[in-house]
Amino acid sequence: MAAVLCVAVSTVNAQPRAIGGRLGYGAEVSYQHSLGASNMLEVDFGFPAFYGLEAAVTYDWLFPINSWQEQGSWNWYAGVGAGGGMYGFNHVTGYAGVAGRLGIEYNFWFPLNLSLDWRPVIGPSFSDKVRFNGWGLWQGGIALGIRYQF
Repeated sequence: MAAVLCVAVSTVNAQPRAIGGRLGYGAEVSYQHSLGASNMLEVDFGFPAFYGLEAAVTYDWLFPINSWQEQGSWNWYAGVGAGGGMYGFNHVTGYAGVAGRLGIEYNFWFPLNLSLDWRPVIGPSFSDKVRFNGWGLWQGGIALGIRYQF
């Protein structure tokens, strides 16, 4: 995941971006960076289920919804990346895996972006033994994103 984050950070240079948060079953700080007209990179860091720490990076493909255009713009998007984190206080469990994203966004004519998406992190969890991280399907879950574009 560190390698994905390093590559992601190294690709950012004077392109449109947005910063804000995601709120669902947990809270996250969210950064989006446009990689051309139809791609973006999103980096999230937060508190899944308000019970741990998580970071995720996804490369997302944008698909404009032209029939809904008014003053702003609508897009739906899908992406893939990596994520990991930990949860628990008395018995800490770590996890890592593939992060996915599926969502819809509205970019206002002023610098505000609203989105609704689902971003699971699917993979193994590590504590006293290795097992499937079932929490990853819903704890990053469905979230409402609000971001300032600059």
